[in-house]
Amino acid sequence: MFNIIEKFLSVDGEGPTSGELATFIRFQGCNLRCSWCDTTYSWDKESTSEVLTAEEIYKYIKENKVTNVTLTGGEPLIQRNIHELLELLNSDENLKVHIETNGAVNIGPFKNKFIKNNISYIVDFKLPSSNMMDRMDFNNLSIVESNDVYKFVIGSKEDLEMAYEIICKYNLTSKCFVYLSPVSGNIEMQEIVEFMKDKNLNRVRLQVQLHKIIWDKNARGV
Repeated sequence: MFNIIEKFLSVDGEGPTSGELATFIRFQGCNLRCSWCDTTYSWDKESTSEVLTAEEIYKYIKENKVTNVTLTGGEPLIQRNIHELLELLNSDENLKVHIETNGAVNIGPFKNKFIKNNISYIVDFKLPSSNMMDRMDFNNLSIVESNDVYKFVIGSKEDLEMAYEIICKYNLTSKCFVYLSPVSGNIEMQEIVEFMKDKNLNRVRLQVQLHKIIWDKNARGV
């Protein structure tokens, strides 16, 4: 059984399928407490809207008749028995599944178990402004593959410098998609673009959270 904060159909607000329809499943519970988190409501069990089995979640996904699926949270990969749901999703080759994970969980065991290409990992790297950088699993930087994403959440100039250092050190752009995603209200997007120009950051993308442009930035279930 899974504690679900919300489930809904919308457009994917970020990542490789940004702008495309996707079914979202938001799980309750996270092992991090980022300073700028915009989904703090997912931390507490009291916010659970329903408790569903893996089969019920899969049924909801199929009923929407949308091929993109985003598992988010909270943190999907710390959910008890998450393997049950991933087995169902991995066996359905009509689905394209994105797992948004916070970077503190080693994705290696999951990639080894679910080897079909319909599951991709959107891995955050928490930088200094998050106060969670010491919780990052650096093994993930070597595990990601061409259909995965590394997302650097940028809240300051220091974050930009650290992101650049890590992208270069691990040659990330040769391994996976790389995104710079600004923390709304903490840094201007123009500053990120100027930094990208100054550093000649090829194959790195500025990511705008599309859902926060379409709807109110605090809206839920969109």
